[in-house]
Amino acid sequence: MATPEPRNLPFVEDVELAGHVIDSLILPKVLDLITGYGGAFRIKQMTIGQARNDPTFALLEVQAATAENLAEILAQIHDHGAVPVVSQNCRLVAADMDGAFPDGFYSTTNQRTEIRLHEDWVPVALQEMDCGVRVEPDGMAAQCVAMSDVKQGELYVVGHAGVRVFPPSRTAEKRLFEFMASSVSSEKPKTLQIREIAAELLRSRQGTGKVLIVGGPAIVHTGSGPHLCRLIREGFVDVLFAGNALATHDIEQALFGTSLGIYLDKGIAAEEGHEHHLRAINAMRRAGGIRAAVENGVLTSGIMYECVQNNVDFLLAG
Repeated sequence: MATPEPRNLPFVEDVELAGHVIDSLILPKVLDLITGYGGAFRIKQMTIGQARNDPTFALLEVQAATAENLAEILAQIHDHGAVPVVSQNCRLVAADMDGAFPDGFYSTTNQRTEIRLHEDWVPVALQEMDCGVRVEPDGMAAQCVAMSDVKQGELYVVGHAGVRVFPPSRTAEKRLFEFMASSVSSEKPKTLQIREIAAELLRSRQGTGKVLIVGGPAIVHTGSGPHLCRLIREGFVDVLFAGNALATHDIEQALFGTSLGIYLDKGIAAEEGHEHHLRAINAMRRAGGIRAAVENGVLTSGIMYECVQNNVDFLLAG
């Protein structure tokens, strides 16, 4: 990709990329993100690796019209390994409750990660996706911790400053949750089955029977959530049994418009979308649960919202 004409935008930050950033398509991805979010870039220096195992180094100047826009761009390119040249220590915030991360927590990937503590880069131990980064009390070590294991008073990394990620070195990165971008095909017509189920629902509502829905996350993935919401509102559902996945992706869709990071109305992946389901869970835990989130106005739509609003009992299993 050719470097665009400098726009002389007032807010500027130099970032560096190192590794196999050309053959893995990381460099063009970073440049696309910069311009896609309204910024501009200038390639100030580039050293291309000559041998197969030689890394490439690129120094980029990122420009933006506002400080907020610059921060947004830096956050978007961060997980692709773009690190500000003027490094700063990571920001630490104490957990204010058990079982939930502080607001704005850094959501980990499965890629090797380091954080900057006391002007030194420290590796994050027990690397795992969908976790937070806890810094030990002595401030000299860090590790990934699951949300359920958070204890009040522990220090966690917040934001992207002072965090660097080492993306895969070779081959194009495969998109997370790629099955969400595929088309859905049915093996045979379902019209007759749907009509029979609809007739049973009507008979049940007109009589004394109760309707139990046993649902899974495919209800959300396929865009069928609004149909189930309508059934709940119109009194066709008495009880909902589901795994935690249905609730998680339903709440993700309600808060972010995505399911497993994919916009349901567009069929495309959201930037940083792989974090959405974890942030949805954290929001519910911080609110005190799903019912409390509805009552407090944190959750205002979706299947779980309709269950609470219409007094439909639900049981969620892990």
